[in-house]
Amino acid sequence: MCYEADAVPPVAASPTAVTASGHVTLPSADGTEVAAFHAVPGGASRVGVLVLPDNRGLSGFYEQLSVRLAEQGHAALAIDYFSRTSRLDERGPGFPFMDHLGKLTRDGLYDDFTAGADWLRSRGCEAVVSLGFCVGGRFAFTTALERFGLAGAIGLYGYPDELFGAAGPTQLAPGFAAPVLGMFGGGDEGISPAVVGAFGDALEDAGVAHEFVTYPGAPHGFFELGNEEFADASADAWRRILTFLAQRA
Repeated sequence: MCYEADAVPPVAASPTAVTASGHVTLPSADGTEVAAFHAVPGGASRVGVLVLPDNRGLSGFYEQLSVRLAEQGHAALAIDYFSRTSRLDERGPGFPFMDHLGKLTRDGLYDDFTAGADWLRSRGCEAVVSLGFCVGGRFAFTTALERFGLAGAIGLYGYPDELFGAAGPTQLAPGFAAPVLGMFGGGDEGISPAVVGAFGDALEDAGVAHEFVTYPGAPHGFFELGNEEFADASADAWRRILTFLAQRA
């Protein structure tokens, strides 16, 4: 698990673009109306960002992050994984997100990722990049698969190896077609250097362009305003995110 309900992105408001934002619904391939939050700049956005939340699903953290991205000229869309099993207005402090997480299916997730990317493209984005955190980081790595047609994938502390018998990004790497940026915490007890190294080896073997950064001592979920001790790591991660996006334009 990454962020509590009151978590805030560690990103200063330094807008270069006027934005509009709000909740939308997207038609997924199976007919589900997927809840999402969008933020768009006033002008054209060549590179859109598909924001993939952590285990808790869509929350204020990702809505604020989407606005910060739009302020930098990137249309952003944060999707809700749990639209098939709950409503957004049911997400109180005691929301049993792990129960809903266990009901996710790969087919449903892939349909929703596609719907989100298509929405961004329909708003004029010539390229789409995924950006995910925790389980969303794992999902973001997976969207490097050729089927999604993305221009890149950015994952922060996403577990890349097999999980509960399901193939992870490491196993799926031979099918990747988009460059990958991965950022990890050196103090993250759940993601070992060996696991990260195996993912890097798999990408190397598959000929997939990638860059990994590990921040010494940083915990899982370090990219958060309350983690003042790791403010420098957060600032560097944000700089790398914006640079990666700029390179896709």
